[in-house]
Amino acid sequence: MAEEEIQTLVRQQEQAVCRKDVDAAMAFYAPNVVSFDVVDTLQKLGIDACRKRLESWLIQFPGPFLYQVENLVIVAADSLAFCHSFNHVKGGLATGEKIDMRWRATLCFRKHEGQWQITHEHSSVPFDPESGKALLLLSE
Repeated sequence: MAEEEIQTLVRQQEQAVCRKDVDAAMAFYAPNVVSFDVVDTLQKLGIDACRKRLESWLIQFPGPFLYQVENLVIVAADSLAFCHSFNHVKGGLATGEKIDMRWRATLCFRKHEGQWQITHEHSSVPFDPESGKALLLLSE
C-alpha cells in the first residue's frame, strides 16, 4: 500500500513538472526539506529554496518539453519511504540550445499527519575524473 501511495505521488509530481505547475509539483514537500541538487550550492534548505530552484529550472524551457521519471524503485514502510530513479529531460532551452540529459535522483519521504512528505531529495550526475566534467549524455 505505501509503495503504491509513493508511486502515485511521484507520478503526480512528474505530470505537474511537465505542465510547469509549480504549486502542484511542490505539494508534497515538507516545509523543512533538504535538497542536494546538481547545480549551485551544496544544499538547499526549506521549501522556499526548492520552489525557487524549480521555478528557475522550468523558466529555461519556454515551450513544451519532456520530463520523465524512469526506472523508479520504491521501498516503503509505515511512515518512512525512499525511491530512486533516473530522471530524463529533453527539450529546447530559452537560449535555443537543445537539451537531452538524464540524472540520478533519490527522494526520501516521511508520513506526517497521515500525508507523505518529501523530506530529502538528492540529484546527481556522474563525472569524468580526468576532466572533472559532468557526464550528461549517459543512459542506464
